[in-house]
Amino acid sequence: MHSDAASGRTAWLVLGGLHLLNGTAPLAGSDPVVLVPLPAPVESDFPSNTVVLSWAALGPVELLSRTVDGSRTGAAKADGAELFPGLLPGAAVREAVAAVSDAGGPLVPLFYVTAHGDRAHVHSQIRFLAEDACFIRITPEAITGEVTALGWLADAVRRHAEQFLFLNNHQRYYRKCFSGQELEYKYTLAAPVDIWTLTVELYGRMRAGSLPGYLMEYRDEFQAWDYLNHLFEVTGPGDQERGYASFIPTTDGKHLLKRKWYTEDAFERRESHTYGLDLADDGGFERHIREELGVRAVRLPSFRRVRYDINFESARTGHVYGIFFDHCSLVQAREVTLNQCELEYLRSRTAVEPDEAEVLTEIAAIAEWLEAFLREHGLPAERGYYSKRTFLTDAVAARPELARVVR
Repeated sequence: MHSDAASGRTAWLVLGGLHLLNGTAPLAGSDPVVLVPLPAPVESDFPSNTVVLSWAALGPVELLSRTVDGSRTGAAKADGAELFPGLLPGAAVREAVAAVSDAGGPLVPLFYVTAHGDRAHVHSQIRFLAEDACFIRITPEAITGEVTALGWLADAVRRHAEQFLFLNNHQRYYRKCFSGQELEYKYTLAAPVDIWTLTVELYGRMRAGSLPGYLMEYRDEFQAWDYLNHLFEVTGPGDQERGYASFIPTTDGKHLLKRKWYTEDAFERRESHTYGLDLADDGGFERHIREELGVRAVRLPSFRRVRYDINFESARTGHVYGIFFDHCSLVQAREVTLNQCELEYLRSRTAVEPDEAEVLTEIAAIAEWLEAFLREHGLPAERGYYSKRTFLTDAVAARPELARVVR
């Protein structure tokens, strides 16, 4: 029996026709399905949200094939690395399917099913590559019954179909808790600081599993950024409009407008992003603020921001977080710099209703882990909220000649 005997846990990889995910044909009793019992569940918590299966890590596996209606059965053996060479079913998979069906059409990983005793959860495949596949949970409540009898399959296909726009489109499987809000801790680091080496070392530790319960964000775990900010402090009218508006040049020659609303630096701030603004720094920013936003603002010194990001997600909840190390320098005075480490909630990769309260619990625990890393490197580990706006206003207060003339 393939299980984690100590915990009563079992798990299966389920292979079958791609039509069961993309809806090009309905589920039929004659459809072939291949059940692959796993030595133990990949995830540690039950239920979990996110599962990544590496083919090479599976080792030797059994392939138990059958039709959906159970009228024909077969079996084969394979090594996990040989299941889908080049994204196509390997020889053993084809052999197992041929024993029960002569149906054509592409065969892919469909589901990952994990059970604790007589309770089970189904995870749908959302990404499938030559090395591995990513699955997220689609069952809000546990199902019951023998997994190998496939009584759950029709409902799983239905659930996937109900969310095909969310599940079947590249990187569109995200939603946002605390909509329109940014949740972020900031750690201000004394210069000079080597943000690249710090990022790489932290990244290595996370990949090695030093933050239990978290996975690197699937195929989007390490990012590098380098961009300008033309930032205006919004002063009114009224406290409800205070904050900043920052124009960031994008590679298409246009600008992203990042707007944040807050009266003082804080953990939670309202924010919005508007892409595709066709503006030039010839008074266009000022006109947009005055005519389109309808607010009063003071222009602060422009700065360049170099940033390295590590993105990771909670396997249990599907909430995605980022740790960023950045270096900001004023365009007019490169010696005036700000170096920070930021920890931010980014998004959630969940097909079931996300738990917003868990974001606050998880980000606090991650912050403690990150602070231990910073202290280990002799860096400040005081949890704070010192913003780019405050950095710029402090810079102008210390050096009034840096103030920008507003056209």
